[in-house]
Amino acid sequence: MDLSFTPEENAFRDEVRTFFKENLPKDIRDKLVAGMHASKEDMIRWTRILNKKGWAVPHWPVEYGGTGWTPVQQYIFLEEQMLAPAPQMLAFGVSMVGPVIYTFGSEEQKKKYLPAIANLDTWWSQGFSEPGAGSDLAGLRTTAKREGDHYIVNGQKTWTTLGQHGDMIFMLVRTDPNAKKQEGISFLLIDMKSPGITVKPIITIEGGHEVNEVFFDDVKVPVENLVGKENKGWDYAKFLLGNERVGIARVGASKERIRRIKQLATAELDGDTPLIENQRFREKLASIEVELKALEMTQLRVVAAERTREKGKPDPASSILKIKGSELQQAITELALEVAGPYIAPYRQETHDGWNEPPAGPEWASPLAPAYFNYRKVSIYGGSNEIQKNIIAKAILGL
Repeated sequence: MDLSFTPEENAFRDEVRTFFKENLPKDIRDKLVAGMHASKEDMIRWTRILNKKGWAVPHWPVEYGGTGWTPVQQYIFLEEQMLAPAPQMLAFGVSMVGPVIYTFGSEEQKKKYLPAIANLDTWWSQGFSEPGAGSDLAGLRTTAKREGDHYIVNGQKTWTTLGQHGDMIFMLVRTDPNAKKQEGISFLLIDMKSPGITVKPIITIEGGHEVNEVFFDDVKVPVENLVGKENKGWDYAKFLLGNERVGIARVGASKERIRRIKQLATAELDGDTPLIENQRFREKLASIEVELKALEMTQLRVVAAERTREKGKPDPASSILKIKGSELQQAITELALEVAGPYIAPYRQETHDGWNEPPAGPEWASPLAPAYFNYRKVSIYGGSNEIQKNIIAKAILGL
């Protein structure tokens, strides 16, 4: 299998890199280089720059605003976006509900929602997980009972990422309580400004407001907001989760963080010898870089295999990317703690657009401890690593 890039693909990389260099606003780039998070306004501003170029939804079909790029070009674009570094497109719209709508939705739904997703005119949230129904998603209990031209929705969703910004939420709801767990679920699109919806923050371990609980009390949802057929939502959810794992290894983001760590480790901190001169630190850094290169090669193999894989069928190898990618992301945040040393410990809680990024010691040190705590989650979301191991055992090893 040839994993090298063609001259045309390298030229495409140069085009993408040049565009990011010339069009990514400096204030947004500086914020991300420093390890801070893009605000809602940052994400909207950058998405609209991409959309004007025609690159906001590159993996969508051309008729819905996509680029027609090959899987390799899409990989290059995603990597360069992470290396810039630039904000990622809002995954809940672009990578999750958007593909569900253009694949299974009505023509009216496509016309209404897809252009607004591409321009980030509508901020989408995800309503899947519930208390007691996370990894066992089919155990969800939020109900939707049809009454005339509406569904009446009651229940609770949790871990709703950035739901405080949400305009719309796509939901899995139980429409047939008497069917088997997976067979009685439907996929609804719900306006988050509807009466009966309450959003409550969940403050995460690093002190940030990233996730939420969302409560639904007799919320009326028009029947035309049902995607596809009633009680077929589990099929659409499996399709969505396959798209969710696209790029989940985040190789480009890990490369950028290692570049930043090297930059910081070469500087003197209060007159001390630069950490990069410490042999043990260099060994840890080299070990992570070797594993990251192996992960990159694995991801390229998955990208190359997309040419022959049946369209719409997820590659079980993406589970390998998810496991190793999340482990490396966590290891890199641990390495960053070593760079900051004693300046990691003291910090003052402050919020920045819902994220806890308190200033302490050198300005560059302040986001590192919150990032370390926040990244404990990456081995859980997108399907926990334990679940991914089960997928590998069944689909790859045949156990």
